[in-house]
Amino acid sequence: MNANLFAALSAVFPSDLAATAIETCDTAPTLFHTWRDIERASARIANLLASLELPEGARVAAHVDKSVECLLLYLAVLRAGYVYLPLNIAYQSAELEYFIGNAEPGVVVCTPKNFVWLSKLAFQRGVKNVFTLGTQREGSLLERAAQHADAHEVVPRRADDLAAILYTSGTTGRSKGAMLTHGNLLSNARVLKDYWGWTPGDVLIHVLPIFHVHGLFVASHGALINGSKMIWFAKFDPAAVVERLPEASVFMGVPTLYVRLLAEPGFTREACRNMRLFVAGSAPLLIETFEDWRTRT
Repeated sequence: MNANLFAALSAVFPSDLAATAIETCDTAPTLFHTWRDIERASARIANLLASLELPEGARVAAHVDKSVECLLLYLAVLRAGYVYLPLNIAYQSAELEYFIGNAEPGVVVCTPKNFVWLSKLAFQRGVKNVFTLGTQREGSLLERAAQHADAHEVVPRRADDLAAILYTSGTTGRSKGAMLTHGNLLSNARVLKDYWGWTPGDVLIHVLPIFHVHGLFVASHGALINGSKMIWFAKFDPAAVVERLPEASVFMGVPTLYVRLLAEPGFTREACRNMRLFVAGSAPLLIETFEDWRTRT
């Protein structure tokens, strides 16, 4: 049995692959990505990675802005059997020098605007492959991937094989790379699916960054393993989120986002009429915020 996390996620994609999996909210025009799009686009990127002849267990570092294509890159790294290394877009040169030197990635993907200085840093640390990925579906990663086939056989992996490395915040010392396996991440996704009662037809409003656990794993995996549509915001806009709430049933955010939503006049019980689950995480939620939320909704 293939324990690759992507194999488990794709196995529960809806039978109707033409259905919308991700709808973007802050692009012009709005983009609708189907489940078939996810399958094919991630296959192209996986084939590109395979063509680089990377060593077993190679890390693929991503220092890019939030986009659907960044999520596809993550899925492609999984299906190609490599290890995903998301890096906070706010990290500057000195921090990236440490992370790249410590993790020794075989590939670095960065924003087009950071390519000149980041590629120099990466090449100095022995990285041979540097690609760019922007928020408007531009960059060398997608250009190169477009030259590859849109079919790819998921690389076999054991449950205890490494899938991702996320660096700690470093509050008590130097940041350390937390090593997460395919089995770790799949177990987490399945437990939360059951615990939170994900059901067919649930729709997630995705507003979190995808360089850390909450947005990349908890939110994205939750929707993917349930075959649920995501309403995708690259950046949090409280007024725009309130407008889309009636179309959704699940929302995940950090406490600050809940405070900002409470400041919106349009945030009412009626706006939340179809919402089933709100999750607050990543930091403590003040009891005052919780009580205000309960009263309003």
